[in-house]
Amino acid sequence: MAIGWLTVLKLVPWGEVIKNAPVVADGAKKLWDTVSRKPPPAVHEAPSPVPAADAPPVEVLQARLAAAEASIAALHEQMQASSTLIKALAEQNTELIRRVETIRVRTLWLAALVLVLGVVAALAWR
Repeated sequence: MAIGWLTVLKLVPWGEVIKNAPVVADGAKKLWDTVSRKPPPAVHEAPSPVPAADAPPVEVLQARLAAAEASIAALHEQMQASSTLIKALAEQNTELIRRVETIRVRTLWLAALVLVLGVVAALAWR
């Protein structure tokens, strides 16, 4: 199972991921700014939520309009919650990529140090 994940991680173009992380974070911030600036739609109260079958057509339309406005308001709230989540995930992604890059650099330095110590130990052993 670990070999499958290792193969997948090797196939990821980490250079591109690291290069594009700020773009993703900026896009999420722009989305958040756009969504948070929009006011929620106004919801008008209908005379009755479910008109009777013999109600005049105007009352039926008003009830349907009120239901549609309530749905729009709920969708707007969901959109704001989703954009908040996207913004948070983009920020976490940027931080994760920054840390992975730091670990990658440290690993390269450690590998170089081990190589140098190995050469020194091999020369001292002779």
